[in-house]
Amino acid sequence: MRIAQVAPLTEAVPPKLYGGTERVVHWLTEELVALGHDVTLFASGDSRTSAKLDAAWPKALRLDGSVRDPYALHMEMLERVRQKCDDEEFDFLHFHLDYYPFSLFYRQPTPFVTTLHGRLDLPEHQPVFTTFSKIPVISISNAQRRPVPQANWMRTIHHGLPENLLTPQPVQPSYLAVLGRIAPEKGVDRAIRIATRCGIPLKIAAKVDRADQEYYDELISPLIKASPLVEFIGEISDREKPDFLSGAIGLLVPIDWPEPFGLVMIEAMACGTPVIAYNRGSVPEIIDPGLTGFVVEDETSAVAVVGRLATLDRAAIRKQFEKRFTARRMALDYLAAYRGLMEEAEPRIKLVSSAE
Repeated sequence: MRIAQVAPLTEAVPPKLYGGTERVVHWLTEELVALGHDVTLFASGDSRTSAKLDAAWPKALRLDGSVRDPYALHMEMLERVRQKCDDEEFDFLHFHLDYYPFSLFYRQPTPFVTTLHGRLDLPEHQPVFTTFSKIPVISISNAQRRPVPQANWMRTIHHGLPENLLTPQPVQPSYLAVLGRIAPEKGVDRAIRIATRCGIPLKIAAKVDRADQEYYDELISPLIKASPLVEFIGEISDREKPDFLSGAIGLLVPIDWPEPFGLVMIEAMACGTPVIAYNRGSVPEIIDPGLTGFVVEDETSAVAVVGRLATLDRAAIRKQFEKRFTARRMALDYLAAYRGLMEEAEPRIKLVSSAE
């Protein structure tokens, strides 16, 4: 099958450090190539891929200070994809750009789908998904669908990691961990309070976006400085994650927003590390209570289950990851979705001139 994967230009595919959507696109693309498909990846020029790379811009936009209007470059990339569709270069198109492709690609015959990677609970999402209620979309959790039931949901496909990307390491767990990004909705302040109440060291490996720098400076940094138990490591790469997560008694995910998926949870599971997460968004779909971690409602209930983390079987957590959250399983689920949409699509009609 000739497949186009169309990624955001914000980060390289895969990103150098933080970047959830681009990492998922990379893992999916690599698995599709490994399965024998002809894949073209539309992404930034500093991306690394086994597929054919169609570079819409030389460098990831987050790292390119010269770009002030990222939407212009995304629009140009979409037009490039459409022109290739005119030449019938693809059997299927897979977009990872939210609703941006909807209007243009609804008007062309190549079958396509969009995976929605972000939150959908904002008021402005309602008219978009009402207007484009026939556009096929895929959710990354069932919880993500709730605000826009009028959307044309094809199926839910949970994210997956390459099976051997992150593996358990032979280290003695000795601290609680936070991984990902520091922002108000991620609840790092709550994680600090949970660890402090338990008297257990907390290590924070997280990125601080420019948009969240003031929040970090005014709220999180003082909390870190005030507690000798808390260590801020900063942003880490995939190479550093196995040791970091394997060394954790548990990963804390005290979020305060409808998390569409939460890659950090399955990254922890890949290392055999249990997770304590607030009952928000996708969390109940990802965590198997008593097996891979605990789903809690607040700080008090989180503190109450920290002592139970040591009773969980870390080998069983890893096995559950292998059963539910590998990139190969994700790729096979997507291929089934592609084939279903291709079967439903109207056959292309090629116009033949009178001279032929």
